Amino acid sequence: MTALAHAPRRKHLRRAVATGIAVAAGTLFLTACGNDMNGMDHGSGKATASPTATATTGKAASTDFNKADVAFAQMMIPHHEQALEMARLADDRASDTEIKEIAATIEKAQDPEIRTMKGWLKSWNEPTGVESMPGMEHGDGDGMMSGSDMEHLKGVKNAEFDKMFAEMMIEHHNGAIAMARDEQKDGENTAAMTMAGDIVRGQSAEVDQLEGVLDRL
Repeated sequence: MTALAHAPRRKHLRRAVATGIAVAAGTLFLTACGNDMNGMDHGSGKATASPTATATTGKAASTDFNKADVAFAQMMIPHHEQALEMARLADDRASDTEIKEIAATIEKAQDPEIRTMKGWLKSWNEPTGVESMPGMEHGDGDGMMSGSDMEHLKGVKNAEFDKMFAEMMIEHHNGAIAMARDEQKDGENTAAMTMAGDIVRGQSAEVDQLEGVLDRL
């Protein structure tokens, strides 16, 4: 065979290579266009969030909040923390079974709520700890116990503890219920208002139960 005999084969090979390059280039062009169009509202030219961006920012609606939501979380965190401190004292001081059960219920409910509220404040770029806020001083209707109240509770046991715990927790819960109702009235954040409703229902039921305990002690 001569070099001339191989010429058609070489021409055919060059055409195949050229065709492959054109196809690859076309594929790359279409892919690039497709990627660009992912961020466009077809027909309008307006930018829209990509599926990934939408998934990431899908919680935007739940982050809407106002000053009432911030105050609710900032005030309820220390309120819950004091309730937990009181409830944990019941482990080795209470003698009444129902008091111990109520204390366990308080721990189970309020510990996760504290973590949730701290998460809200962090996402809202608001401080989770506030040194002093209006309404958080004992005697202002918030139900918070004074330092001397807490020391007194720590110093008693058995039936005396049971009675004092019930009396103090009723006052404490009533303060939380009032704060939660303010949030229901003035708040904007859906999750915060839902928690406020849970607090009103749950702690109102516990107040009724504690009053029943006092009646029989």
